[in-house]
Amino acid sequence: MPGLVVFGRRWAIGSDDFVLPGAFELFVRLLWWIGILALYAVHKGRFNCPGGGLLHSYLLVLLVLLAAIICALSALVYVSMQGTISNPGPRKSLPKLLYTRLLLYFPEFIWAVVGAVWVSDSSVHCEKTVINVIMGTVIASWVIIIFTIIGVVIVFDPLGGKKTFYLTNTVSRNLESSQSGQLLYNVKNTATRVWEKRIRLLCCCIVQDDDHRVAFTSIAELFRAYFSDTDLVPSDIAAGLTLLHQEQDKMESCPKEPEEVLCHSPSSLVTDDLDIELENAAHYMLFAAAAYGWPYYVYTNPFTALCKLNSDCCRNRTTDSDITGSDRHNFHFGSILRITGLQYRDFIHISFHNKIYEIPFFVALDHKKEAIVVAVRGTLSFEDILTDLSADCEDLTLEDVLENGFVHKGITQAANYIYQKLTNDGILNQAFTIAPEYKLVIVGHSLGGGTASILAIMLRNSFPALRCYAFSPPGGLLSKSLADYTKRFIVSVIVGKDLVARLSMPNMEDLKRRIVRIVANCNRPKYQILLRGCWYEVFGGDPDNFPTELDGRNQDALTQPLLAEESLMVHRSPSYNTLEDESHLNSPPQYPRLYLPGKIIHIVEESSSRRWCSSDIKYTARWSNEAVFSSILISPKMITDHMPDVVLKALNSLSQEHRSCISC
Repeated sequence: MPGLVVFGRRWAIGSDDFVLPGAFELFVRLLWWIGILALYAVHKGRFNCPGGGLLHSYLLVLLVLLAAIICALSALVYVSMQGTISNPGPRKSLPKLLYTRLLLYFPEFIWAVVGAVWVSDSSVHCEKTVINVIMGTVIASWVIIIFTIIGVVIVFDPLGGKKTFYLTNTVSRNLESSQSGQLLYNVKNTATRVWEKRIRLLCCCIVQDDDHRVAFTSIAELFRAYFSDTDLVPSDIAAGLTLLHQEQDKMESCPKEPEEVLCHSPSSLVTDDLDIELENAAHYMLFAAAAYGWPYYVYTNPFTALCKLNSDCCRNRTTDSDITGSDRHNFHFGSILRITGLQYRDFIHISFHNKIYEIPFFVALDHKKEAIVVAVRGTLSFEDILTDLSADCEDLTLEDVLENGFVHKGITQAANYIYQKLTNDGILNQAFTIAPEYKLVIVGHSLGGGTASILAIMLRNSFPALRCYAFSPPGGLLSKSLADYTKRFIVSVIVGKDLVARLSMPNMEDLKRRIVRIVANCNRPKYQILLRGCWYEVFGGDPDNFPTELDGRNQDALTQPLLAEESLMVHRSPSYNTLEDESHLNSPPQYPRLYLPGKIIHIVEESSSRRWCSSDIKYTARWSNEAVFSSILISPKMITDHMPDVVLKALNSLSQEHRSCISC
């Protein structure tokens, strides 16, 4: 629902978000009140010790104060349980109850100070049990007050004052007026500065230069543009995600149409080609995983990795490899050697240098496949995250390539950095001098997969036989023309419901639209949605059939935002532009649609009895197309399916299955 407006500003919390925290505090307060009442009843008439009169008064006032707080909390929780996310009408009295509850913090604070003074008074000589109980009461009071202050800081919206004014005047004000235009400009600038400060705070541990400052501003603009047109609080998004997950699971459980099954039946020629590519992908995924260095090796071998790496670092082995960047104790290089199984002499160049738009990579000789392998590391640092989030589009202009188009800005700059190193520093010339008959193969996972893909496009003219294997690359990478061009030499491998492979700004806009639509039209209170969703995510079961206003509506009717949805929009998002609004037809979309590179192999896990994991998982693979990844799927495995060890496990499983079939 729209953020709660109290004290003249909007907060990042809804009027239906007080049920669960309020119920927990109510439970604690009830136990507290019963304990104090029992203490008072047991010691009634025995307050004649030094300081006992003050103790008697303290307990009486505390009982009355706790009773008032319990009543206020009960009313607050009850009112917060009423209505639905998009129907806050039954909760219109909640701000007054919230003011009442906040006012009760003042006497509670004063009484906590009085209790602390009484406990610390050396002249008080009452029973030790009573003193300990009062001390516990004082500590509990301070804990609740501190957590309340922390909660207020968390839900504070720096744009609350301006956004509230903007919301309440959206309908009445004239956007054509210069005053309104200036107001909107100021709100946007303030929002960008707020996001920029948040990003700087998160990246406070890294050295910041001009590239970082430009990236901060670009990313802040991206976040501001994405979040500025909705009035959802974090709990609304959580409720929307759990509803989408259950709705998605219900759709997946429906039987497929016969035509859909037939269209996925591959020919024997396509199957043979797929098996060959899967075997190659399983081999080269080792190089892509090795590029992560010791963090990946320790993650996959938690009990033995450190011992093995410590034994390696103590050996003084000479190597002809060109190593740049920091590698303390030889941990990174030692991990790469153990993962790939190569020798020291097989490495031409290794770079551990890492800055924004400059990511680590290595060049090695793969004698098994007779290839010169360029392996690019994926996301592993704050600098890499900034490169990922620099998601503006820019033109990629290359000689003799007619399919020029839009590409991901940050990843393109990272690819250009490696391209300059490979060509200007003579790294590839050195490699082909050693092994002139070998072919060039570029691999990478995640950010490394996207960088490897664009790097392959840059090197394609110089090395026509080049091949690239991109494992779990970002979805918003290449324009349609470039994506089609790369199908000649790039193979992308995606596992399951991988989130990153579906990440693009149009897909994020689509996810936002779906969240707004489903939460705005669900006829259940938010606390029921969240509780049922937590149970479903942890313990499984059948998806809950939440009734919504969408039931019974045809698809054509769903192209227009419903009234409840419009109440959650600050202004109409580009996702809601319809054919009736002709003004947008002649203007380019805000976010150009970008696609995955090359031909796509989609690996899916066959149905398993376990929900989170299984000791014996079977995978199936098939050729897919970019349309399959045009929507973000909500699943507990949307993150784990992206992890390099999961991708490698799936590829090895399919490769072993293929070899066993051949041997049979």
